Amino acid sequence: MRSRDGNLNFLLRLCSIVTIFSSLTLIASEHLISYKYIVKDAILYNETLLISNAMTKCSGEPQSELILINTSGDDLKKLISQNSVEFIEYIHKLGLHVEHKGTTSNLKNSFTTTLTLKTTCFKVDFNDNFARIAPLK
Repeated sequence: MRSRDGNLNFLLRLCSIVTIFSSLTLIASEHLISYKYIVKDAILYNETLLISNAMTKCSGEPQSELILINTSGDDLKKLISQNSVEFIEYIHKLGLHVEHKGTTSNLKNSFTTTLTLKTTCFKVDFNDNFARIAPLK
């Protein structure tokens, strides 16, 4: 004989899967990140990383993600500063705008190189042990 609750196990699994996926999309927050790195005559002149919460929902699909070990709770700036090398390599792969200016006067060369990540919306999902960061395009 078949139990009347034969489909209950299936329904519970389905509901838990839907809950997990909806919680992942609801927990993930969106941040606007911009980065600027200036080198003048082979010396680091300025480095600026700006992070803010997105005030409106960003449009786009998440692209390739960066996974960082999270020991700082929900503080994105602290997390990125702790993993700065990995984050800088990651945004280099995303594509940076490069501007180079060089001048010569009185037989002296002078140059300035600026790397810029224009303000980009990132979806950030904080978990207990790691954080997933993915740009939206």
